[in-house]
Amino acid sequence: MKPVCDMTPQEIAEASARAMWNNDSASQRLGMTLDHIAPGQATLSMTVTEAMSNGHGNCHGGYIFTLADSAFAFACNSYNQMVVAQHCSITYLIPGRIGDRLTATATETSRRGRSGIYDIRITNQDGEHVAEFRGHSRTVKGTHLPA
Repeated sequence: MKPVCDMTPQEIAEASARAMWNNDSASQRLGMTLDHIAPGQATLSMTVTEAMSNGHGNCHGGYIFTLADSAFAFACNSYNQMVVAQHCSITYLIPGRIGDRLTATATETSRRGRSGIYDIRITNQDGEHVAEFRGHSRTVKGTHLPA
């Protein structure tokens, strides 16, 4: 791998995502895929399984939140800086169903100093808007890639 100082922002985002993905057991074990990464952006998707259903036979909201949170994490960590969630909220619009392929698309809204705001839209395979998530991030010490 070439030195970080010689990488483009896109190469830094991709290398940071690879480094994070290699240690992200939760996203991997839930069957998530990292479909897109760019500076301040990420798209992850996941198929809703029967094991993810709640008492109403729909996708448990915690799994939808987890998908959105993972997209948030990859988007805000795309600059080779360690970043954590400071605050997150979600609004559910329609249920996810067993068999649905949910996609969470994270977009950076603001990044200033150590703080960032990211909006994540969760849709199903038909493009229906399932939920909206907003995450506030905080940069902490450390990097994903060696200097």
